[in-house]
Amino acid sequence: MSFDVEEFDMPAEYNQNLSIYEQMETGYKGLQATMSLINGTDTPATFFTTAHFATWFPESIQQIARKHEIASHTFFHSTYKTGDLLQSRLQLESIAGQPVYGLRMPRMKVVPMQDVIDAGYTYDSSMNPTWIPGRYNNLSAPRTVYYDQNMLRVPASVSPRLRIPLFWLAFKNMPYAVFKNLALQTLKHDGYLCLYFHPWEFTDIWEFEIPGYAKRWSGEKLLHRLYRLIKDLKAEGDFTTMWEMLSETKSLAPRQLLQPAPVQLKAPKKGSQQSIVKP
Repeated sequence: MSFDVEEFDMPAEYNQNLSIYEQMETGYKGLQATMSLINGTDTPATFFTTAHFATWFPESIQQIARKHEIASHTFFHSTYKTGDLLQSRLQLESIAGQPVYGLRMPRMKVVPMQDVIDAGYTYDSSMNPTWIPGRYNNLSAPRTVYYDQNMLRVPASVSPRLRIPLFWLAFKNMPYAVFKNLALQTLKHDGYLCLYFHPWEFTDIWEFEIPGYAKRWSGEKLLHRLYRLIKDLKAEGDFTTMWEMLSETKSLAPRQLLQPAPVQLKAPKKGSQQSIVKP
């Protein structure tokens, strides 16, 4: 199970501009709700985090890193340059105090795989091997873990044969029983599941002018649905982080954590930060 931890910038795609305060506040509220459930159910997960978000809420990222994996969602969610690959990894490692092995590009953006390799990542999870109208058509990509130019890639899970995506939009728009059955079929067929969500889904986002299919079952209702999914999946297998799964199945060795000089981004002062998970 993985989460893309980010500033909530989706409304900008639909001509509703939010201040950086509003984007961060929504993402942070969602992360609070998410961590309450994830830690309450003792469910290890991987958190693909933008370095921008982590710089605003470093204590929260440090607390998540105590039990879970921190991976990179590049530096900013809405803008990108090649240097962000390396800089986000170094910044996140400095904040989290643990090596960052994985990358997931925002919106599954395609970037040259050599750039990912050069930035020092061990695996990439920026592939959804299905067809999403208006986004991408990856029906010819492998469904399960594979190598691309010596980079280990972990696609988001899709069902066998029809490649029905098992990502966040499917989870909130499919009848629960249908999603659960597809997930169990995929787990049995592939031997593992790679699911992903966004923390901002788990707070109330009905006020924002985004499509109904994106904000359906948000907040408390979606938390209850996720709790149900975790409970049902735990009866069939074990949750783990991506790095733990890959290090065991691919015999990957951990690397030494370097201590780079991080980029200092100062968040404007507005209230005080609260910790997500109490020590």
